[in-house]
Amino acid sequence: MLSDAKRELLKRRLRGEQVSRRAWEPRPDGPLPLSFAQQRLWFLNQLEPGSTEYNLSMRVRWDGTPDVVALGAALSGVVARHEVLRTRLVAGADGVPHQVIDEPAPFPLPVVDISDSTDPTQAVRELAAADAQVPFDLSTGPLIRATLLRAAQGEHVLVVALHHVVFDEWSDSVFHRELMALYEAFRAGESDPLPPLEVQYADYAVWQRQWLQGDVLEQQVSYWRDRLSGAAELDLPLDRPRPPVRSSAGATMGIDIPDDVADGLRELSRECGVSMFMTLLSAYAVLLGRYAGSDDVVVGTPVANRNRAETEGLIGFFVNTLVMRTDLSGDPSFREVLGRVRETALGAYAHQDVPFEQVVEALVSERDRSRTPLFQALFNYDFVEGGSFESGSGDDEVDAKFDLRLVLSDSGTRLGAEFEYSTALFDAATVERLGGHLVTLLSAVAADAGQRVGALPVLSAGEREVLAQEWNAPSVDVPAVGGVHELIAQRAVAVPDALAVVAGGEVLSYGGLMGRANRLAHYLRSVGVGSESVVALCLPRGIDMIVAMVG
Repeated sequence: MLSDAKRELLKRRLRGEQVSRRAWEPRPDGPLPLSFAQQRLWFLNQLEPGSTEYNLSMRVRWDGTPDVVALGAALSGVVARHEVLRTRLVAGADGVPHQVIDEPAPFPLPVVDISDSTDPTQAVRELAAADAQVPFDLSTGPLIRATLLRAAQGEHVLVVALHHVVFDEWSDSVFHRELMALYEAFRAGESDPLPPLEVQYADYAVWQRQWLQGDVLEQQVSYWRDRLSGAAELDLPLDRPRPPVRSSAGATMGIDIPDDVADGLRELSRECGVSMFMTLLSAYAVLLGRYAGSDDVVVGTPVANRNRAETEGLIGFFVNTLVMRTDLSGDPSFREVLGRVRETALGAYAHQDVPFEQVVEALVSERDRSRTPLFQALFNYDFVEGGSFESGSGDDEVDAKFDLRLVLSDSGTRLGAEFEYSTALFDAATVERLGGHLVTLLSAVAADAGQRVGALPVLSAGEREVLAQEWNAPSVDVPAVGGVHELIAQRAVAVPDALAVVAGGEVLSYGGLMGRANRLAHYLRSVGVGSESVVALCLPRGIDMIVAMVG
């Protein structure tokens, strides 16, 4: 099975597109430009110097004792082979950044022995996480570093950290493949077996700048302008108010998807002539729509964006982000939603060349620093060929680039899922409940995709029991009182220490609430407020607002 990105690339090849080796633009005599994607990350880095939000980390586990000399030489070979791994982003005298490519040099590979740790596996995890939080300086470099951890006798882990500005998900497989090829060759005393690269990432950046302008750019941008015009913001219910400046503090939550459900979704995809990506994206959109109470759901998704044959074997930052807008209006069946998502995805793939940064620039006139532009939820679907994966524990701290991100990893036999979420907005319990609702929804879709979206269940059996029985118990007569304030006063007398108000990290008991409200009421009386007087309240949501209303 192929991922959607590779499948789309294959279709282009079969249609005769992008197959021939076309001439690349010659490199300019002056400074080398950044790609559009690099320019965006450089700009974000200027806004938040020292940010680790775009740091990437990977671990390569070695069975047995590796040849450290051969491994160091292999790392040096990969870095020498790909200019982008020797590239720094430097601003000129005019403030415009450009690429500076350093000459190849031996790559340092420190070895750290942690075999005396009580829990070497946990030690590896913690050291890798700590390394990922060490900032990169884009102007001084290097933008890649590696450490070999000796976890136990015959067990080693290579930890590699990179900045996203020189690396993407596709690059991961290129890096692993070439590293192992060079390592095996050098360990056997052989020479470099890899064929020379036809082009480098800097050549791609020059070509992109030359090609994506004028009519080509306007045609691409026009599609997105029409497609996303009037799109609604995804207003999910949050556990706390959105901070004025978006926080990158995040965590992950793993989800178990039963194998029979995954098999049912694969069968549905085959029946409807869509990919698993489209089926799972449709379910994600339905779930978000239910949560937000909206028929207009906008989700972002990454795409490999390697549309020229020569870029397939390159390491670099090619990935682009596409914006998928799903129309759920008219209470369609899930099969109908699949058809709509299929058309949306195909249109997006056909216009994937325009960088996301250009789309934002064309469509967003005023930036809101409290949220990401155009979409706040991301969807990742990865096909892990013959791979294995583990669900996140829910304790992992990460840099959350969006409010919510769903990552689905498909091995062909198993389907793993993980939510990455902003801890500034959501509690772990909320995301865990969201994950349960996703599984319920996927199970219902796999069983009967003909159901209408409004009828698809999301609640678990336990939640339905609570809703139907506990929360629908026989009613209790409301005491004969003149207003809600009297009910609060009675509650304060009965249980003064009971929790009355919670706002963020602040709490207030019933006794405390009535005490503060009474003091405010006496003050209002002292300044002439009496029966039938109108008092305006202008306060942010919080404890003071409740005190003022009761007072």
